[in-house]
Amino acid sequence: MAGSRPAPEQLLLRLEWTVVRRLDGLYQGDHRTLFRGHGLDLLDIREYQPGDDVRYIDWNVTARLDEPYVRQYLEDRDLTAWFLLDLSPSVDFGTVETRKRDQLVGFVGVVARLLTRHGNRVGAIFYGDHVEPPIPATAGRRQVLRLLHEIERHEPLKIAPFTALGDLLAAAGRQLVRRSLVFVVSDFISAPGWDAPLALLARRHDVVVVRLTDPREIELPDLGALTLTDAETGEQLWLDTHDAAFRARFAGAMREREETLAAAFRHAGVAVLPLSTEDDLVSAIVRFVIARRQRKALGRVG
Repeated sequence: MAGSRPAPEQLLLRLEWTVVRRLDGLYQGDHRTLFRGHGLDLLDIREYQPGDDVRYIDWNVTARLDEPYVRQYLEDRDLTAWFLLDLSPSVDFGTVETRKRDQLVGFVGVVARLLTRHGNRVGAIFYGDHVEPPIPATAGRRQVLRLLHEIERHEPLKIAPFTALGDLLAAAGRQLVRRSLVFVVSDFISAPGWDAPLALLARRHDVVVVRLTDPREIELPDLGALTLTDAETGEQLWLDTHDAAFRARFAGAMREREETLAAAFRHAGVAVLPLSTEDDLVSAIVRFVIARRQRKALGRVG
């Protein structure tokens, strides 16, 4: 993004006036449905009904009665949300006016403030070139500022070991004991092996993947000869983007990667909020909420 970045206090004030108020007005009195979580207090056990979350099937009762039964939980009065933030070098990529990191900062500021305005707690775990100790979950505007300050403190890394997102997800699985709402904010440019810990995390928590993208990562424009630098390793590569066959191979490889990621997310059973550097943040969140509500409504019917 052109120009210097605003200080966290200025950024949060701007987000509160331009984004948080709009979303809070849209979902006033119904803020939990934006990103819904559940508590751990068992309320009852009842017969399974179409549309119920299969993660709540009580297999012991089901086996004894030979009919599927699900656990009903008493939803916590307050929600605890965690942000698992990928701040590895590839997140600093951006080819228009916005970097993926800028969208990450905006998302954290907006959603954390939206949640804390209603008394919910938020915390975070950062990954730059390693997993850092968690920032404990607390409520209030000062906590949102703390998260933004911590992100600001993480200067872009010029070169780092290739991202191991699985380490971040596995650490969260060990450290997050109470059932929570978990946002995994990443571009998922990572060494393989993150899919299994993501699925394990989703068994206990309500997980939303916020997938950061930039259009130029999906399709190369015809710009002639270019020298590209790998943000993760620093390796440089000469490319002739004027070569139509090369651009077609690149597009095919990216489509295959997109299909692989989508399959991994489906297998893990997580919700996915796509967030491009070209997206308006409010529009992206509203699209996600509407789509999630529609899926739940169809599940109840089916």
